[in-house]
Amino acid sequence: MFKTFRSDIQAVFENDPAARSKFEVVFTYSGLHAIWSHRIAHAFYRRRWFTVARIISQVSRFFTGIEIHPGAVIGKRLFIDHGMGVVIGETCEIGDDVVIYQGVTLGGSGKEKGKRHPTIGNNVVIGSGAKILGSFKVGDQSNIGANSVVLKEVPPDTTVVGIPGKIVRQGGKRTDRLTHELPDPVVDALQSMHEEMEKLRSEIEELKKQLEQEKKGDRITLPD
Repeated sequence: MFKTFRSDIQAVFENDPAARSKFEVVFTYSGLHAIWSHRIAHAFYRRRWFTVARIISQVSRFFTGIEIHPGAVIGKRLFIDHGMGVVIGETCEIGDDVVIYQGVTLGGSGKEKGKRHPTIGNNVVIGSGAKILGSFKVGDQSNIGANSVVLKEVPPDTTVVGIPGKIVRQGGKRTDRLTHELPDPVVDALQSMHEEMEKLRSEIEELKKQLEQEKKGDRITLPD
């Protein structure tokens, strides 16, 4: 258990350039507190001490703003950045080296029984406000863009953005863990508008040149 706690601390330093010391991380990072509380609650849950487990998870929710059901299975070195509003359901499974930002929901669609929450693979980055709803897998090395709503399986090495989530990149290389380069739909739209404006500007300049040439031609052909 203590070895796992140490790896959780190391995950903070690997993913957050603002982390300055172990003392600061241990005493001020709510995401870390929520993960540690969950690991304790999950141990009680596995022993079928369900009420004790839920009490621990609810106390953690009160202090951190992060709700993790004690039944959820969480792998090594999970990093929850900021964390406020994160919700992780009972049958959710999370792999190793996953990064979750604030406002993320790993929930169910409300229709399933039994396994009803997503399974998150290894080395997945989930952007702030994203919702992953249903019993399916998000493949290893995938990126889920901010505010995306994902309702179906995501293949490995894939980037998903939008509502509903659509694949915008597949088979790409893993980005640096400190940059977490996720596509931004707003930036993409602005870039598209800029390219369209440049195209229109070029066409207008071409038309001006043609008009100037026509005027010069008219002046030459005019009678004395």
